[in-house]
Amino acid sequence: MRRCDACRNRSEGGASEGRPGDDRDPLINSPIILQEEPHENRNFSCGICTMFPSCISLLPRRNEPRPPRPGQAPVVLNVYDMYWTNWYTAGAGVGVFHSGVQVHGSEWAYGGHPYAFTGVFEITPRDERELGEQFRFRQSVHIGYTDFSEEEVRRLVTELGKQFRGDRYHLMNNNCNHFTSAFCLALCDHDIPSWVNRLAYVSSCVPFLQRCLPKEWLTPAALQHSLAAHSRSSSPNTPQ
Repeated sequence: MRRCDACRNRSEGGASEGRPGDDRDPLINSPIILQEEPHENRNFSCGICTMFPSCISLLPRRNEPRPPRPGQAPVVLNVYDMYWTNWYTAGAGVGVFHSGVQVHGSEWAYGGHPYAFTGVFEITPRDERELGEQFRFRQSVHIGYTDFSEEEVRRLVTELGKQFRGDRYHLMNNNCNHFTSAFCLALCDHDIPSWVNRLAYVSSCVPFLQRCLPKEWLTPAALQHSLAAHSRSSSPNTPQ
């Protein structure tokens, strides 16, 4: 029976291809992954596919990323482990993750503090040392491309900072991954993978969990430095 190209590719080599963009499996080998595009089952001429539609689900779903248009910049999600138990629980799609958005050579993230101003801070992309000792870089996920210039991105960060204030940090509904989700949607209309923030939904069953988290998880080292600089700049000048 004659088979379509999709089925032939599947049988010849597709079975060995990984699915690094799958939200259900964050334990991947590649440090940079691409989100998969929805699989479209159109224009199949294969008799097997017609007789057995379930084989469509076995076809490789990964598409090559579209090249950026002139002036566009890549938007990348950098994900970090925050606790050693991730090595045992991440395979089940649940882990304690921190994330930041990398665009135009900077990485932006969000943390909590007790003051009524922005909790958004900037670090060198993928530099776990700027976050703190307990953070471990896990992987980068290519989200899409943005038309925003670097100056426009910084203005957007300022606007988002009004919503993501330090004193409004909440583990279940306003954490670092909620910020990266809102930021990515604003930049390129694409959301982050669902597994990155799944703990927020799980923790809704344990209301007191946020009070048990170490301060370093809520206020990373880079944010603490930002707070110190803000405190110095806002304090009145001492007469010389």
